Amino acid sequence: MAVPPLVRPNRAAPVLVCRKCLKRSDDPKATKKAIKKAIKHALTSERERGSGPREKPARVVMTSCFALCPKRAVVVTGGVRAARGEYVLVSAADDAAGALALLRDDQNRSS
Repeated sequence: MAVPPLVRPNRAAPVLVCRKCLKRSDDPKATKKAIKKAIKHALTSERERGSGPREKPARVVMTSCFALCPKRAVVVTGGVRAARGEYVLVSAADDAAGALALLRDDQNRSS
């Protein structure tokens, strides 16, 4: 029996966002845009520091419900936090950068 090959992409782990929570948030377009902007900003700051071999920004993947359903927040996870079953709650578009910093810092420590 052949062993399947292991592939590592040239991009960071995807950021998973609950579609249902995003739809129910106060301003879904602004929140999604802020998440994408924070991802790109993190990539440019990593390139300036010269840390990390990653070339492309992480993708934002809309997922089905995580079954947490906070009242006024969007559930976001990715990378190592998703594997551990840990989630970050984004209550406003301004909180997106801090939430992604939590995901990215934990991912950098574990690699």
